[in-house]
Amino acid sequence: MKTPGVMLAVLLSLALGNAAHAACRVTTTGLSFGAYDVFAATPRDTSGTVTVTCDRNPPTDVTVSIGPSPTSGGFRPRRMRHATLPDRLDYNLFPSPSMGTVWGDGSVGTSTVFLRKVNKNRPATATIYGRIPPGQNVSVGTYTDTVTVTITP
Repeated sequence: MKTPGVMLAVLLSLALGNAAHAACRVTTTGLSFGAYDVFAATPRDTSGTVTVTCDRNPPTDVTVSIGPSPTSGGFRPRRMRHATLPDRLDYNLFPSPSMGTVWGDGSVGTSTVFLRKVNKNRPATATIYGRIPPGQNVSVGTYTDTVTVTITP
């Protein structure tokens, strides 16, 4: 077994879909899982946020989707890559704390998040819940992945 103490982070990048309908601004907080213990029997959970503000009047409805992991090429699992070694660490992102459905782009059984009546005076924030399953035998080090957050007004 490898030793515990892995530092982890998922970075979120932004993309806008159909921006001609409304000028929207998106901010995100990345997810930091902290130290992963390869010997722990429980998953490692964290959360972050996506906040959307649009200038449309009346307010616009916005769909928020999160793309697949470029490391794994898919949604199940998403994978973080070790900074210097070939090790990969499975994780996923969810739109609810129950973590029952993967937050994705609406394809292959993933879901999106629908935000109602977003405008500059009433930004909408969605929480992203992240989980790393236990029992993964990986090397100590820094693991990262970058996924794209897309909004469609």
